[in-house]
Amino acid sequence: MSNRTTIEDGYIAPVVPRPAGIEENEKSKKEPGSDVDVDAASGSSVSSDPAEAPIIDYKTLTWWQGGIVLIAETVSLGILSLPSVLATVGLVPGIILILFMSVMSTYSCVVLGEFRKAYPHVQNFGDAVEVIGKSIGMGRVFQEVFGWAQVIFQVLVAGSHLLTWTICLNTLTNSSTCTIVWAVVGLGVFWVLNLPRTLKYTSWMSIASCLSIVVATLMTVGDVATNRPIGSGSIEIARQIPFTSAFLAVTNIAVAFSSHSCFFSVIGEFKEPDDWPKALALLQIVDTTLYIIAAVVIYVSVGEDVPSPALSASGSAIMRKAIWGVAIPTIVIAGVIYGHVAARYIFVRLFRDTKHMVRRTKLSTLTWFAITFAIWLVSMIIAESIPVFNSLLGLVSALFVSWFSYGLPGIFWLWMHQGKWLNQGPKQTARFVANVCLVLVGVLICVLGLWASIEAIATEEHTKPWTCASNAAD
Repeated sequence: MSNRTTIEDGYIAPVVPRPAGIEENEKSKKEPGSDVDVDAASGSSVSSDPAEAPIIDYKTLTWWQGGIVLIAETVSLGILSLPSVLATVGLVPGIILILFMSVMSTYSCVVLGEFRKAYPHVQNFGDAVEVIGKSIGMGRVFQEVFGWAQVIFQVLVAGSHLLTWTICLNTLTNSSTCTIVWAVVGLGVFWVLNLPRTLKYTSWMSIASCLSIVVATLMTVGDVATNRPIGSGSIEIARQIPFTSAFLAVTNIAVAFSSHSCFFSVIGEFKEPDDWPKALALLQIVDTTLYIIAAVVIYVSVGEDVPSPALSASGSAIMRKAIWGVAIPTIVIAGVIYGHVAARYIFVRLFRDTKHMVRRTKLSTLTWFAITFAIWLVSMIIAESIPVFNSLLGLVSALFVSWFSYGLPGIFWLWMHQGKWLNQGPKQTARFVANVCLVLVGVLICVLGLWASIEAIATEEHTKPWTCASNAAD
């Protein structure tokens, strides 16, 4: 190991000699639990002298706050595509696929938790894959490839949120303003909310996000169930469909369980990282329950013409506006979480092992502002270039969710237990099979999902990129 140690913020900093009394002085400036980390946007002190700038405490989340952040990040865009997934593949295959992907997702999260416990310095997938790469002399290469792949994925998901924002505003205003204008407004809103440097305040906003998506979904379910009696739509138990449509449906379900890319970063801000199983249980119980209820009731009530995003399923224009209005917090806050994690990776790569990493200096503050703005600018370009909700989700899933949520966790376990796959008893053998399945699922979603998504985007006729036309799915 290199001559480095973990400091209180969860990052890695170099061991350097310090004058006597420095640690005592810093402790006197900030007692445990005090609110030093007031975000830069709200007027905290910023110093050009790194030695005098306030220290930032990154470990601020309790297990339930971390669980709420993960719910807000996960139960957002994914749930909006699930009713149309059932319309594509049929009721029974759709339910089976949702439950199967839920089990696979839960297990892969367990594996990621075990990996981070074994290697506590890991803060992102770049760090994690670097651990494996070092054993074959490819540590730096793996860090670059997978670390930046994580950033690209999160920027693409941020673009999905910005796209959903424009759909929402078009619905609320009857498309009275150019979609590009709403995209620019969204850029400003998301960027301002990304100015804080930790998830402490985002965790409280995430409560509003969770309530938002739950209420919006229940409003949609209640409206379609009341105004469109069960069975009034044209539903099918199972359907025979082209391969492209079928696999695009699978990738959209994968996106619904795709919080894994932020897992290491969120757990890195836990006060007690060992509490992660509680947060995971809270996440998976809530998201799977909501997904099944929303997907089944909305599809059975609306039928094969159910739109995606599903919040547009209400037959009443007034009710659609009310539902989209309620959904605004989850559209925004869930996107902010992805933007935060992407920005944090870039920030750490720039300032790791420096005082700017843990202190609020002028340089670190201005750099954070620039990074977050650049992320949302790129997200806006993506949202306007691929203005087709399901196709964008499918592309994101095929390229990245396949590996971050399934393939890489399986590889992590196989690497940690190499030489002990089949000779440690039935339980170990079962886990070996489960992780091989994770790797295979990741490969299949990547290869076949990418093909299906590109074909779907190429043949899409309803919406053109970079136009003022509404991209709402009515």
